[in-house]
Amino acid sequence: MRRNNPRMIRLYRLVSLLLLTLCAVAFSASAADNRPNILFCIADDWGWPHASAYGDPVVKTPAFDRIAKEGLLFHHAYISSPSCTPSRNAILTGQYHWRLGPGANLWSTLDTKHRTYPLLLEENGYFVGHWRKSWGPGKLDNWGGKHPAGKNYKNLDAFLTERPKDKPFCFWLGASDPHRPYQAGTGVASGLDLSKIKLFEHYPDNETIRSDVADYYFEVQRFDNDVAVAMEKLQKQGLLENTIVIMTGDHGMPFPRCKGNLYDAGARVPLAVRWPGKVKAGRVVDDFISMTDLAPTFLAAGGVKPPKAMTGHSLVSLFKSGKSGRVEAARDHVLIGKERHVAAQEAPDSGGTPMRGIRNHDYLLIRNYRTDRWPAGTPDYKKAFLPGAWLADCDNGPAKTYIVNQQNKDEEHRFKYELSFGKRPAIELYDVRIDPGQTNNIAYAPANSPIVRKLLAQMQKELLASEDPRERGIGDKTFDPVPYLGGAPLHPTHERMRKQLRQKSKGKAKGAKGKGKAKK
Repeated sequence: MRRNNPRMIRLYRLVSLLLLTLCAVAFSASAADNRPNILFCIADDWGWPHASAYGDPVVKTPAFDRIAKEGLLFHHAYISSPSCTPSRNAILTGQYHWRLGPGANLWSTLDTKHRTYPLLLEENGYFVGHWRKSWGPGKLDNWGGKHPAGKNYKNLDAFLTERPKDKPFCFWLGASDPHRPYQAGTGVASGLDLSKIKLFEHYPDNETIRSDVADYYFEVQRFDNDVAVAMEKLQKQGLLENTIVIMTGDHGMPFPRCKGNLYDAGARVPLAVRWPGKVKAGRVVDDFISMTDLAPTFLAAGGVKPPKAMTGHSLVSLFKSGKSGRVEAARDHVLIGKERHVAAQEAPDSGGTPMRGIRNHDYLLIRNYRTDRWPAGTPDYKKAFLPGAWLADCDNGPAKTYIVNQQNKDEEHRFKYELSFGKRPAIELYDVRIDPGQTNNIAYAPANSPIVRKLLAQMQKELLASEDPRERGIGDKTFDPVPYLGGAPLHPTHERMRKQLRQKSKGKAKGAKGKGKAKK
């Protein structure tokens, strides 16, 4: 047989091409195996600056502190919305909540057209799952049994047991801590020193409020321990060094003028990242980070191109820069906002208190679109859209009750009641350099008009570029008609009535059961 036979040459080339293709596929699979795992740990209602890494003298967060020490600590991380459902929707989709239709509201849903980072990673070879609270609260009837964060597992052990050894993983470690209700006195009983607690400036200094904060701290510490245990499990299995660990909260603590508000007490969250070999240990960054940046970050780390719809920007280049302080010039501000939390207004108004904000290193500016509505919900529970709902945009608890009951004690108590529960003007401006607690609105001082105009123009331009329905003038039609699918904090009178009805109904049920047995 002649060596230069054309048919044999073609066959040889074909076999060579096939072998090269198989080698490329094998190499690609091998490369995919080395992609980093992702452990995303998120608390429910844990806000800044309640971690020992930020200098809080009372709460102890050794797991968070370890992540920060062995990686990167952010000082200016902000959620998209200070409300559970929209905040988590924004994290999952990498988009501002106002782009998500019904998903901009609490107790809503999420349209399946919005791609989520866990499912995108799953499509690209990752093993994906979540534990406890991830998406929500709300209903996902339209998802056909799927979940935006992947399969639900009873714990991390179950997830790791089922994980194929040849796949990288992406796991959402959620929690219900430190969401209310709390067991009163747990903070004090655990040894927390009430005298050392640093209260936000908008609170009266009172032992009732301090003890309530201590109970919140107790649950923060319980969440921190969950993360410590998870990291230990990964370390024992030899997985930790190739795992991106991120620890944060979904918004501020469930107290007056915190959760549900755009002040730092509501919209600013702890954030620390550990990624050995990629993130230099001990860095502290002052750039502004939006939680919408996390989805494109996870996708980029996993070698997946983020969808064009994502408004967040990957943090991978910042991770790898090795720098501290202010790193990327474009990250000099952040946008935040809120649509409907609870349907907490007076009937027949089922809307929320829409607001948008822009925060930089010097100022926080907030625009309130509906000054006729109550930011914390109506104080008149008899007129509430949801029967019995009382100041329903603020979770019930000792701090809330104290501030309401003592509002007429003196000028200070009245002022601090109004800060938490009063109606607000169209524009708020705070100079955070001299007013870090954001209690002195300087928007209407004539000397500040240029600052207000500049920040409003910047915010409006960016909101319109992001196709915000509220800024386009169609917010009431877009967000207000969305059904509210949850409950609401009741006035104590209604809460007592509900408990009494439950007890009566239990008594009747027991009586009926007893009669049934007698008949038998």
